[in-house]
Amino acid sequence: MNRIGAPLAFASLLLASVALPACARECAPVVSEGWVRMPPVAMPMLAGFGRFTNTCDTPVTIVGARSDAFGEVTVHETRIIEGVSRMRPVPTLRVNAKDEAVLQPGGLHLMLMQPKATLAPGDRIRVEFELEGGGVLAGDFEVRGPGG
Repeated sequence: MNRIGAPLAFASLLLASVALPACARECAPVVSEGWVRMPPVAMPMLAGFGRFTNTCDTPVTIVGARSDAFGEVTVHETRIIEGVSRMRPVPTLRVNAKDEAVLQPGGLHLMLMQPKATLAPGDRIRVEFELEGGGVLAGDFEVRGPGG
């Protein structure tokens, strides 16, 4: 190796040895199994479901959501209170370290309001989730018919 090549190779090796451990330390939760249920009749809102898996050593908190396909996206929760099913917004959703949060019918779910285009079963939409402290977690959601 010539006199210029050796220092360049050494610098590249040094840079890689610093960058790789830094990349290995970064951990991000994952959105999976995302799907959106079409209502049985035309409505200005749809419900979304899926799974947030956090394999990291620290919890993550979702503080907002958005999608180019909808005017508004929020996390909601359905609960039975005094025998009546009630839905309320959930301003933050914490996913503990080494844990998961599941969005499912009758529980936590997305409310996707004001669709910007007509959707059909089989379409895919992207939803981005804003994380506390910065960062975005994105997931793809498949549109399904009213039966899910």
